Amino acid sequence: MNKSIKTTIVSAFMAALLVVGIGCSDDDNNVLMSPAPNMGAGAQLRVIHASPDAPAVDVYAEGLSTPLITGLAYGATSQYLDLDAGTYNVQLRAAGSPASSAPAYETGDLAIADGAKRSAVAVGLLNSAAAADKFRVLALAENFTDPGAGNAAVRIVHGSADAPSVALDVGNDGTPEVTDFARFAETGEAGVALPSGTEIQIGIWAGNPLSRVTAFTTPQLPDKGELFVIATGLLGKLPREADGFSLLAVGPSGSIGFIKQNPVVFALHASPDAPAVDIYAGSTKIVDNLAFGELSSAVQVPGGSYDLDFRAAGGMSSEAMVTTPALAAGERYLAIASGFLASGAPTFRLLPFGDGFGDAGADALVRVIHASPDAPPVDVGTASGGVVTAVPDYVNLSFEDASTSAGTALPAASLNIGIAATGTTAAVATFDITTVAGLRAFAVAAGSYGGTGESFRLIVVDATNYPWAAVEVAPNL
Repeated sequence: MNKSIKTTIVSAFMAALLVVGIGCSDDDNNVLMSPAPNMGAGAQLRVIHASPDAPAVDVYAEGLSTPLITGLAYGATSQYLDLDAGTYNVQLRAAGSPASSAPAYETGDLAIADGAKRSAVAVGLLNSAAAADKFRVLALAENFTDPGAGNAAVRIVHGSADAPSVALDVGNDGTPEVTDFARFAETGEAGVALPSGTEIQIGIWAGNPLSRVTAFTTPQLPDKGELFVIATGLLGKLPREADGFSLLAVGPSGSIGFIKQNPVVFALHASPDAPAVDIYAGSTKIVDNLAFGELSSAVQVPGGSYDLDFRAAGGMSSEAMVTTPALAAGERYLAIASGFLASGAPTFRLLPFGDGFGDAGADALVRVIHASPDAPPVDVGTASGGVVTAVPDYVNLSFEDASTSAGTALPAASLNIGIAATGTTAAVATFDITTVAGLRAFAVAAGSYGGTGESFRLIVVDATNYPWAAVEVAPNL
């Protein structure tokens, strides 16, 4: 494939990354000048803040004591400023800093020709001195080509500071078509004509050998729209975090909003009498041969609700059908299959829980989930001599209940955890677990308390790192 064809395909595929979940940004308060479109002499310049670790900034032209733009925050875009043609040194200061203070960054001489129209995109990390990812401003001349009716013109900027060169997989079918879109590269001032009114699945791959990193779902592109799509944020952050890896869509009037990654689901088999299962969404198998106590690999799907078909592994007939709640872009979920498939009530069902963990710091954050279908309501806490001292967040949990979504802080230590029937202190089961600083985990009480099928146990799902992992912990008693 020659370079020009690759560039066209990169542009087309990356442009498809306008994802379900676009939010709106209101930048009216960021700009002191609010110019009309420049139809004659002079030039136009706007600033797009796409640096995830930089604070809100005031933008100056060197030599002026009054900022051109104030309080421009991450993800925001200023309006176009009318300028005389000439050479400018654009300076950035933390919002509210005195004009006399040293700038946090300056572009150096930036020549703006008569009639020019530029978007200055701030990317990279302000707090890094490394050449590969340090803060910079890409001064991009705009000259979109009319895409024609039924299309949109889209220009892509790879501005994610910790993302390497990426490969693009149109259709997210496991075969990347393009493998060489480099960090801080962009696809050219004319933009690429893409069909409007369509949705596309796009997989993002990286590494050597290549492997899928994440995926996005496009919404319908606007007819004859002129758009920048800027890959920004950090792969090392959670997708739901403000500085997580995402895409920033920018139109002629400013920022449209951040675009989040497709939601991710991890399935946990916790039904005591169900065999190993395959899970289908429609005709597509999304989980293969999942046995009791096992956690699936990450399943990433477009946002929305799904009807899931559970079949005995290798079989074709349905054992159970369940429906998920609406899955939101940028989120990760634990979906627990529990209840009895053939042995009575409560019947087989799906227990979905979102990843709402906060920052654990020096402690561990643990969320307890009651997923044992025939166990009574329980209190959970530390155990000593067979006596349970309940943790307040873990009191009176019935089947399907969970403790607070942010997790409860526990010390980083070797702990003896006890479970008692609610209102009592006598341990019916104890478990030895070790927590570490920064741990974020679900502690799932699973199996049959009454002896039907798989026995009662604890399954700890570690959500600290991606992908998640699970380990079974047998009771001491």
